[in-house]
Amino acid sequence: MEKFRVTPWEVKGEVDYDKLMREFGTEPITQGLLERMRKLFGELHPLLERKLFYTHRDLSWWLDNYEKKKLIALYTGRGPSENTHIGHLIPWILTKWIQDRTNAPLFFQFTDDEKYFFKENLSIEDTKRLAFENMLDVAALGFDKKKTFFILDTHHAGLLYPLAVRVAKKITFSTVRAVFGLNNSSNIGQIFYTAMQAVPVMLPKHLTGKDHAVLIPMGIDQDPHFRVARDVLPRLGYNKPACLHSKFFPSLMGSSKMSASSPDSTIYTTDTPKEVERKIKKKALTGGRDTAEEQRKLGGRPEICPIYQYYMYLFEPDSKKLEERANACRAGKILCGECKQELIDRINKFLEKHQEKREKLRDSINEWLLSEDHMP
Repeated sequence: MEKFRVTPWEVKGEVDYDKLMREFGTEPITQGLLERMRKLFGELHPLLERKLFYTHRDLSWWLDNYEKKKLIALYTGRGPSENTHIGHLIPWILTKWIQDRTNAPLFFQFTDDEKYFFKENLSIEDTKRLAFENMLDVAALGFDKKKTFFILDTHHAGLLYPLAVRVAKKITFSTVRAVFGLNNSSNIGQIFYTAMQAVPVMLPKHLTGKDHAVLIPMGIDQDPHFRVARDVLPRLGYNKPACLHSKFFPSLMGSSKMSASSPDSTIYTTDTPKEVERKIKKKALTGGRDTAEEQRKLGGRPEICPIYQYYMYLFEPDSKKLEERANACRAGKILCGECKQELIDRINKFLEKHQEKREKLRDSINEWLLSEDHMP
């Protein structure tokens, strides 16, 4: 089996999430923390309840600030190297759920510069174009426009760069090399870049003059940036950000993370109904048996089934019904073809609505960019 490797730009192999938590030094989200969130917010999002967000940094501190009615903010982002796939939606969906319950302002960073530094096949024009396409997917999820501020690194360079240079001066090349695995052949943009990703943590205080507690929902692969930021920012007079880390949305082929490098195992938000049906029927692996007869006799294995994982992450909000599906699979009462067809129907219903919202926003998406007329 391929040894797993997780960086902000690459996920390879079968991820050992417990080992990753130990290596990164994050804390597990305990049942006590979940119950506290349930009490504060009135409910728990399924992504939390099912422990698909599984580790954190300083979540208790951020909740303390919210409970004491101190200033809070949210931050998440997107590296625009491709069209959005449904795995990208996971941190954004939880971020929206938190915003809806806390009324917190959200700074959403689109890192067109980062993807230009790290992707040989993309021009800066490509990454900027993709950023605006990705913005449509974020806005279509229904964020509060009055409290959601899109940041495009190259567009907002005049705002971001003066703050980034303050961060950059506190980070040595030896730190970047150790944390990110960069080396002497890495271009200097790659070496500098992590300073830019720290800046949205600084923006709430920079723009208002007041300290904020910032929470960043993200995939666990992005944590290295914020290990560095949490070390540097207090030395510049800013609070350390709190972090919430999700597991990876699996590919249809069963690998740990959905990836554009394997488009047939990836569902994009722009896919047509026929493309969704083809990918799931023809390409998706399952936890089922070789024949229908064996399936009815021996039952399926939802714990290793990508199709079941899709229900668990996004397409079955009712936990009782999710458990019933797993039990029916194990008992051989449901066949893989049935499960696939229902998933196709649910994904296409979701995408139909999402794509309609996306296109309605196309002519007004610039209004979501942080500007003097759109400030916290």
